[in-house]
Amino acid sequence: MKSESIGREALRHEANAILAMADALGATFIQAVDLISAGKGRAITCGIGKSGHIARKTAGTFSSTGTPSLFLHAAEAVHGDLGMVTANDVVVLYTHSGETEEIVKLFAPIASIGARTILITGRPESTAGRLADVVLDTGVADEACPNNLAPTTSTTAMIALSDALAIAVMVRRGFTREDFARFHPSGSLGKRLLLRVSDVMRPAREIAVVSPETPFLEILKAITKAGVGAACVCDPEGRLLGFISDGDCRRFMLREDFDMAAPGSKIMNPCDYSIEPTLMAVDALEYFQQLERKIGEMPVLQGDRLVGLLMLKDLLRSGIV
Repeated sequence: MKSESIGREALRHEANAILAMADALGATFIQAVDLISAGKGRAITCGIGKSGHIARKTAGTFSSTGTPSLFLHAAEAVHGDLGMVTANDVVVLYTHSGETEEIVKLFAPIASIGARTILITGRPESTAGRLADVVLDTGVADEACPNNLAPTTSTTAMIALSDALAIAVMVRRGFTREDFARFHPSGSLGKRLLLRVSDVMRPAREIAVVSPETPFLEILKAITKAGVGAACVCDPEGRLLGFISDGDCRRFMLREDFDMAAPGSKIMNPCDYSIEPTLMAVDALEYFQQLERKIGEMPVLQGDRLVGLLMLKDLLRSGIV
């Protein structure tokens, strides 16, 4: 059999197992969601071996979706790490067989602490299954492995059910996109949901701000010193009167009446575009992209007062795309 056919067969095998598990989801799943959602502590995931890897991943999923969580290694738990468990916590334990010695040994001390337990296992009738408060069944008929030995479909089922549990708890708790962004401030989604124009713009004190009377030579110096591609022409109160882009400067230098002492009022153009500091940065980027005339800088106005300059290159560097 060709490798691609084997791969397709393995994927279909695992997909069918997940679909069957979805159809069988019922009261125990609701009990697990209720237990974690109502808990005043954390969802502590616990496992060893491959199940431990899944438990560790699930702790990350819980934490990033609004449920404080941490991973407890089953072997380390009986050597002092049980001290991280409190009576307010819910411990989610992972064992496919339900007979993993390190896991079975934990139920009595966890109960003495006062924490509740959820077991994710392929054998609900196992020793661990009889000890847990709630049992979620991830049993599969067989593995995708042709020898029915390597944990494949069973581990996929564990991961899928864990994700379903975390998502159900997330929805129950009303966790929003904005909440997710607060927990992922360095990610592109977090930045798209959190960054505003005011976070990305160059403030007025750092850009080239000139008066209508400023000579052309001084305008060039101001633009060069600020490292921006334009100068904003303002009155003494900070109201924007006009805009002088780098291109405007070049075009003026090619005119017959070019004069280095010419005032800014002779060079500036009306400000056709501006933006507010409270606008989301991702919306500002879309605004730039929709303009018929492509520009690289845009004044930022609070009312009619200049507060900064938004540069397209700064938006692109901000991580929102």
